[in-house]
Amino acid sequence: MTGLLAGGVIVLFRLFVEGTQDWMLPGEGAENFEALPGWARLVLPLAAAVLLALMFRWFGGGIVMLGVARVMERMAYHQGRCTPRAFLLQFFGAAIAIIGGHSVGREGPHIFLGASSGSLLGQAFALPNNVTRTLVGCGTAAGIAASFNTPLAGVVFALEVVMMEYSVASFIPVILAAVSATTLSNQVFGDHPAFIVPSMQNASVTELGLVLMLALLAGACAAAFVHSVQGVGRRAKPLALHWRMLLAGLLMGGCAILVPQVMGIGYDTVGLALNGSIGIGLLLLLLAGKMLATSLCIGLGVPGGMIGPVLFIGAMLGALVAEIGTGLGFDAANPVGFFALVGMGAMMSASLQAPLAALTAMLELTDQPEVILPGMLAVVIAGITSKEVFGKDSLFVSMLRANGLDYAASPIHQALRRIGVASIMQRAFVRVDREIDVARAKAVLEANPVYLLVDAADGQLAMPAADLSRHLATLEGERQEDGRADAEAHTKIDLLAIPAQRLQLETIELQANLQEAWTLFENSAAEALIVRRMTAPGIYRYYGILTPEMLEKSYRP
Repeated sequence: MTGLLAGGVIVLFRLFVEGTQDWMLPGEGAENFEALPGWARLVLPLAAAVLLALMFRWFGGGIVMLGVARVMERMAYHQGRCTPRAFLLQFFGAAIAIIGGHSVGREGPHIFLGASSGSLLGQAFALPNNVTRTLVGCGTAAGIAASFNTPLAGVVFALEVVMMEYSVASFIPVILAAVSATTLSNQVFGDHPAFIVPSMQNASVTELGLVLMLALLAGACAAAFVHSVQGVGRRAKPLALHWRMLLAGLLMGGCAILVPQVMGIGYDTVGLALNGSIGIGLLLLLLAGKMLATSLCIGLGVPGGMIGPVLFIGAMLGALVAEIGTGLGFDAANPVGFFALVGMGAMMSASLQAPLAALTAMLELTDQPEVILPGMLAVVIAGITSKEVFGKDSLFVSMLRANGLDYAASPIHQALRRIGVASIMQRAFVRVDREIDVARAKAVLEANPVYLLVDAADGQLAMPAADLSRHLATLEGERQEDGRADAEAHTKIDLLAIPAQRLQLETIELQANLQEAWTLFENSAAEALIVRRMTAPGIYRYYGILTPEMLEKSYRP
């Protein structure tokens, strides 16, 4: 269901954007910004920026970050719970930005829209948070799959970047979502690949040398790109978001006048690079221009994606290396498009720190196994160069940290997020008053509870039922010593006065997962948690009791 819902949203988004561009732009194709006169290339991004500024000022609600980074933030800090407001901001904000020619991609918005679709579906059915997180992963995979017609790359990206886990429990639903979204997208747009790539051969030793050089350059280029996005964002942070949008529109218009090919997603230009139809001088200009324009747009807060520009930059870099290598006398049997494609994968791996997703995308986009060996070399070397040599994290993590979020993927927290509190809580409990008589105590114990939930004047406490059982045994022993025939059935027992362990309680919702329970234990004086769910306004039903010992046993072997 999540795959179909997310796929439907992506189809609507693409139809809206591409239909508007077909109607608005001259000539054929949805990205023919180059045919616009110079004044229009200046006015169009600026007009889009005005609309974005008004939308975020009046409807933004304090939201300053969207796309993949926001999906990761919701997964790390909000249990995957997205909001309808952010969904609408992403849908219309990204559409306006792309139609207006801003140098942003569509894949990031697709991922967020797909992830939000899964999250909102889970919230609508009041599903546990660990299940909602899985639906977010399903929506993420559906978004990538429907964008490129690459279901496997969508699955790998969702697991590698967003969920950061590989388990059967998450793998199966994510695969189903990617398949269903791809099927729906293919029914509307056809099953042709996103890019037309020429035939390839197995890379020779000489070509592998060029691939190695390309990977090193891609790693350095990715590090420079991440650094430039960080720098623009840091310098623009004192400005209000609507002023940043207007500045982005003005600067993007200036770039568009000089280099119109950097407007929009730019996949038409990527296609030319894959066919070897761009000269060295223009490749260099497009490489620098796209990096500058995208850094300005993303750094200033335009709600678009970064994956499309990363692929554009990688294609230009790969084609540039191939053209220069050929000019220097390197014997390359493969066409320029081979190196452009490898450059796309290397740049994606280094910029997003997602080597497996990049390699899978390369394979699915070409359907040619000859790309696997050079692709493996390129994605690994490029990723290591950017991360270890230049010390740069992925674009998404950098954006999170720029917004004051100390993003870290703890293995323990990852394990705890997969498990709901309902799966390990102790359900054998009985709710009792503070004072009960012996007869009531015996009746309670006949139900074999593990805990007693004691209602006291200053709140609730949890008490092991075994402690009450021992107290009754003590009373019975005293009766026998005194020679009485039987204990008084109406004798009152104060459960807060008898020798017993009494646990201070905090409440946690039934939908919560164990990571939320862990955080609650760390940040409060709670010795146990009572799991509840609201059945009516102000009315709660209690489902079980959770202790730190239960939580530790859930992830320790």
